[in-house]
Amino acid sequence: ALAVALIATLSITACAPADAPTEPAPVPPDMRPAGSTASAPIAPVLVTEPVTKDSDDPAIWLHPDDLSQSLILGTDKVGSIFVFDLDGKIIPEKTVTGMGRINNIDVAYGVALGGDTIDIAVATDRNANLIRAFRLPDMVPIDNGGIEAFEGEPPELRRPMGLALYMRPTDGALYAIVSRKAGPDGGYLWQYRIEDDGTGNLRFTKVREFGSFAGTKEIEAIAIDQELGYVYYSEEDVGVHKYFADPDAPDANVELALFGTDGFTEDREGISIYKVNDGTGYILVSDQQANAFRIFRREGEPGDPHDHRELKVVFVSTNESDGSEVTNAALDDRFPSGLFVAMSDNRTFHYYSWDDIAGDDLVRAPNGKVMP
Repeated sequence: ALAVALIATLSITACAPADAPTEPAPVPPDMRPAGSTASAPIAPVLVTEPVTKDSDDPAIWLHPDDLSQSLILGTDKVGSIFVFDLDGKIIPEKTVTGMGRINNIDVAYGVALGGDTIDIAVATDRNANLIRAFRLPDMVPIDNGGIEAFEGEPPELRRPMGLALYMRPTDGALYAIVSRKAGPDGGYLWQYRIEDDGTGNLRFTKVREFGSFAGTKEIEAIAIDQELGYVYYSEEDVGVHKYFADPDAPDANVELALFGTDGFTEDREGISIYKVNDGTGYILVSDQQANAFRIFRREGEPGDPHDHRELKVVFVSTNESDGSEVTNAALDDRFPSGLFVAMSDNRTFHYYSWDDIAGDDLVRAPNGKVMP
């Protein structure tokens, strides 16, 4: 049964992985991008305590009054959502267990539910063919036991994986865009309108199917640029696809861009967007087998907002990183220009300062404002 776990019996020391994080290994010369002299990956500010089995995707919840009390939510594929503080410590009373196979997670703010306005976390539960939803920050379920995903599809096409939330700026309508383990060459992703069902839980209503797919590997990672109105998803062996996030936009189902098609060692995975208030910023995409993130210009090129060129490659301490998330919020002295969180395959999540990711090449924009 779904439960908020009191993990007093789970000793973090006792369950420390045998492959606990060590000093990042040097980057082999043949893995470096053209012209790069980088010889060592970026070290994290800290690494979280390990989850139970198989870490997958993080999300960041920003505290409305005290950013230093913000939370990191990290999924564990054995059916849990772990909640961490900014020191990487597990918060047992907020951690949720007892679900199926939890993959991707995202958060949304200012959601109307039960006559109140709340923040929420939403995650995919692949083996149960469900979408799970929780009130933040207490992680109380608000999904009436789980919301059916890809209803009406054959069983092999119903397993949800990727997920991102979009709140339309014009009217506050809230949507979830969901990918799956396997799908057709068109309509691989479904978009749902999220509303109050009148009982204090959320209701999902499908509003569109979209998304091209080459049919060879899979699509998991999704990221939404709410301010600019775009959704991006990684097709592992093809590239990053771009569409309008608003299902009612003209040409909503027309692909706007396909980028990141070359240079990757193998799979394209987690996507996250570092935003500057003026509409500029960066799209970070995991080059999974290279233990690196490739960084593209958020706003595109002058005269063409859909021309996303690669700016930089950063090698990091994570191994085989799948999910990631980034914020520009100045959380504390360790993360003065923002926090980048990435999953590593040894059951952990790594916290990086945006200052270290940016280096001398990229803009630093604490709380969205460019540093002079």
